[in-house]
Amino acid sequence: MSAIFALAVCAPALAEIKVDPTSITRDVKTLASDTFEGRAPGTAGETRTIKYLIERLQQSGLEPGGPAGQWVQAVPLLHTTLGQGPVSLGSTPVSQGREIYLSTLRPEDTARVEKAPIVFVGYGVNAPERQWDDFKGVDLTGKVAVFLINDPDFSAAADEAVSGKFGGRKMTYYGRWTYKFEEAARRGAIGALIVHDTPGAGYGWNVVTSPRGENYDILRKPENLTSLRVQGWIEGTAATDMFQQAGLDLGQLRIAARKADFRPVPLSGLRFSAALPVSHEEVISHNVLGRIPGIRRPEEVVFLGAHWDAYGKGEPDAKGRVFRAGANDDALGVAGLLEIARAMKVGPVPDRSVMFAFWTAEERGLLGSEFYAANPVYPMEKTVANLTLDILQTAGAAKDVVLVGQGQNTLENDMARIANDQGRTVTPESLPERGLFYRADHFSFAKRGVPVLLQMGIAGASDLKQGGRTAGQAWIDNYTGNCYHQACDAWEPAWDITGAVQDIELVGTLAQDLATSSKWPEWKPGSEFKAIRDKTSSARR
Repeated sequence: MSAIFALAVCAPALAEIKVDPTSITRDVKTLASDTFEGRAPGTAGETRTIKYLIERLQQSGLEPGGPAGQWVQAVPLLHTTLGQGPVSLGSTPVSQGREIYLSTLRPEDTARVEKAPIVFVGYGVNAPERQWDDFKGVDLTGKVAVFLINDPDFSAAADEAVSGKFGGRKMTYYGRWTYKFEEAARRGAIGALIVHDTPGAGYGWNVVTSPRGENYDILRKPENLTSLRVQGWIEGTAATDMFQQAGLDLGQLRIAARKADFRPVPLSGLRFSAALPVSHEEVISHNVLGRIPGIRRPEEVVFLGAHWDAYGKGEPDAKGRVFRAGANDDALGVAGLLEIARAMKVGPVPDRSVMFAFWTAEERGLLGSEFYAANPVYPMEKTVANLTLDILQTAGAAKDVVLVGQGQNTLENDMARIANDQGRTVTPESLPERGLFYRADHFSFAKRGVPVLLQMGIAGASDLKQGGRTAGQAWIDNYTGNCYHQACDAWEPAWDITGAVQDIELVGTLAQDLATSSKWPEWKPGSEFKAIRDKTSSARR
């Protein structure tokens, strides 16, 4: 155990929040049932989900926490779906969903790109603080930008100059696909493609294609729409073939992109074309917000969150299941949050208010939490912390708890202290290259400077009491390799949620500690979010 954790565990034990596994299982089975149709935003499944969540919160005695004393916050979304149509790279037709995967965030009847020049922009990173610029002033207006996934040092050898410049195997925000699409749009590109590789992305091609052409965005004014007519991924072998058509070697370019003097490379003679029909609609979805008011400092708010949405209806799987119901991702987190709410409500009245947020459209780009963070009911400078549950392991009791985003803020010290009281240790995430710190709803709060903690079971192999880390890794491999965003993410009688319960109780206990104290968690030196929080420090004196 590191020195920082050793210091953290010396404090007195807290009164632990205890949850009921039977109640958690009941909620998961209900939310993941066919009745809820995969809980897609803007569907009958959403209507049933919202009703169920409000009823459960009312049963626990919470009060509405949304705008104007309501249970919900309306989230206006654009929903698009691409149909089948011609797509070509030069003279080579490519198949949507097989060689390439595209979607759009523009409300137009056709996603059309006509013979657009293609430019390889390496990792697409513009990071002045790291003296790194992949673009070198090259104009992307009207072009299709092609990116590598992850950071420039992800595959670097120890003797390369870039090694460690972006945290090594630990992904920064520059490595996320969302950043790359945003950067392409900022530079006027009309298309953006990311070359898929499983190690760099952290998931296989089946996960990339799981939305089946669907996409969502927060509803924007015409002048604020992205410039990207299409955005998406190109499968690894198809990408290699595309570069070969232009007389280029993708393997060599991967190496070149790891150097600070890299310059964008046009795929000379190659043009990208697409003409895909688009169905688009405006959807009003909803965040559900419940509240336990504080008795002494109600304006100070501790936030707990989980996302209620999943992937809705898809093609039948081998067992004939059509609903991608997200039993683990994230019905289990939702069920855990409901149980924390019940347990805290029957306990002592907190000094600070405690908010329980059930977000929409997390699977579509953290849109529900992002909308709240841009339109907060309670000021961000008075928000104490955000604690998020999103995917919990279901393979049994663990000797440890996995920490996502080590070194970011002091909440990890509190995690270590509570884990110690549970008889567990803290293990830093073993798969930091997956960038999970940037891939869940807590990140919408982090961007506004609120200290955050994510509990996510796929961040690293748990040291299970039965089978150790080998069994923990086997669970991750099976879940992420087979069921992540697929119809088989369904409740199974074989689930052992003992470990999930440990993590839920840890998060609940931490929330209770924050709600009954006057301390403010802080970002640690070196965190990219510290300066944002520091700007509002006078509001917390």
